[in-house]
Amino acid sequence: MTDITMERAGAVPTRRLDLTSDAARARVKARYRAEARFKAYGIAALAVTTLFLAVLMFDIVSKGLPTFVNHSLVLDVPVKADVVDPAGKRDLQAIKGADYFPLMKAALDAAIPGIESRGASKQLARLLSVGAPDALRDMIVANPALIGTTVKMPLLLSDDADIYYKGTETKVVSRPARGTATPSGVKGEITVLTSSNDFAEELKAVKDKLRVIEAEMVREAARIDRAGGAQQADRVKQMREKAAALKGRIDQPAVAEQLDSKLPSVLVAINGGLVKVTKLEPTGITGDVLLPLKSVAEAKPQSWQIVSYATPEADRKVMDQEVAFLERFREIGAVERGFNWRFLTSGDSREPELAGVRGALVGTALTLIVTLLLCLPIGVMAAIYLEEFAPKNRWTDLVEVNINNLAAVPSIVFGLLGLAVFLNFFGLPRSAPLVGGLVLALLVLPTIIIAARAALKAVPPSIKEAALGVGASHQQAVFHHVLPLAMPGIMTGTIIGMAHALGETAPLLMIGMVAFIVDVPGGFTEAATVLPVQIYLWSDLPEPAFQAKTAAAIMVLLGFLYLMNGAAIWLRKKFERRW
Repeated sequence: MTDITMERAGAVPTRRLDLTSDAARARVKARYRAEARFKAYGIAALAVTTLFLAVLMFDIVSKGLPTFVNHSLVLDVPVKADVVDPAGKRDLQAIKGADYFPLMKAALDAAIPGIESRGASKQLARLLSVGAPDALRDMIVANPALIGTTVKMPLLLSDDADIYYKGTETKVVSRPARGTATPSGVKGEITVLTSSNDFAEELKAVKDKLRVIEAEMVREAARIDRAGGAQQADRVKQMREKAAALKGRIDQPAVAEQLDSKLPSVLVAINGGLVKVTKLEPTGITGDVLLPLKSVAEAKPQSWQIVSYATPEADRKVMDQEVAFLERFREIGAVERGFNWRFLTSGDSREPELAGVRGALVGTALTLIVTLLLCLPIGVMAAIYLEEFAPKNRWTDLVEVNINNLAAVPSIVFGLLGLAVFLNFFGLPRSAPLVGGLVLALLVLPTIIIAARAALKAVPPSIKEAALGVGASHQQAVFHHVLPLAMPGIMTGTIIGMAHALGETAPLLMIGMVAFIVDVPGGFTEAATVLPVQIYLWSDLPEPAFQAKTAAAIMVLLGFLYLMNGAAIWLRKKFERRW
């Protein structure tokens, strides 16, 4: 039948497809361009997400990795019987109660002899951690035969000394001198004169630093003058007078400078000793001896060095005297670097070098065990009942709506509920993994119920119908056929819920798990904390070592999460069935 015949017969003409015209080609090209743009948008979104994730992980790892390494001083420690066991009875209680720090102080004095100043001696002792004697005590208690001998052992450093060895405290620059230097003494305050302008570069660097300070002072005075008006006139005047005095010092490049803690430190390493410069001239210095010199003999060119600490002493945790001691220990080969097992095997502590995550890690595991044992069976059973057995009426509709609403309730509300019910009403122990697990179970339960119901709905109805057709009861059809096939989806919901619980802090703060817990919990009712709360506590502390431990604890938390998710994925694969 031709088109003309169809038109005469009153039939609707067939629509012809336009595939070759310019308009059709333009529409096809526009569609392809839209698809390409959508693909580019997707790739760009993935790239931005990956970039943000990479930056976040790099920041966490770069800050946290130094925590997994620590430094110690390997020295010969004399175990004196009159200190450890003065009665000579080898009584373990007396040995445990002895003061081992004098033994370690004696080892430090032997490693760096000639320190007579009480202040310097105290600074030398502060290089060790307050927990350093514990290792020696444990060694002597385990083997009392070591009393009266000398043992070679690593001594734990303080957090500030450890940070210095990690290279994050200050940059140390040294250069050999060109002239001949003559010191006036070996200890106390001395002068060092040279045969050439050996200190001209350091003097220029000090002048440049003063120029920066003077410019900042002028800007700050101008800002205060604009903001404060007449009320700050005296302060502005004082600042401008100080700036003018600094300007006068800067304009005289060859005039000696008095160095203070706000300027970069300059030291002279000469004749086996170290001198901290207090007055700097182009051809000589006046300073305090930090490490005693061996002699007052002339130091030939290139045999002595000028050492500079880039960061001013006022901006450092480690003072110049302590830096001198640490560098001397490095020179004699007494510094040992190793993996920081204490971070993974110790509980929390007020001292950064002694603090660890074992207590929080065990508390997290105990809390999640309680959470999983409660929310998984209850959540799955509730989902099965609502999806397969509950009558469809207003009551079940109300229950379903409330479950969906509970999944969006702020987590701190569950913490308030746990505080009111579990602690105040039932009287359960505060800050215990049992209570934390109960609170987190309430938090996670709606998520697992919703995910489990979605997994049950995803199973083809023909599976249940086939089971019913061969004579199985409704319960048998659900538990023997539908539930095994829905298990992978249920495990996925459980993974999401447990990951949510692992990162929660607010509800646990409400039930007291924010307390400072030193001991590692040994049960579900003992006081404990969890990793998110431990991270929160450390992040609020000012010490740089605790800031690094915060990042390291985040790495441990992520590792724990990956391990938990890996186990859940393995279980999901194991329960997976094909139909």
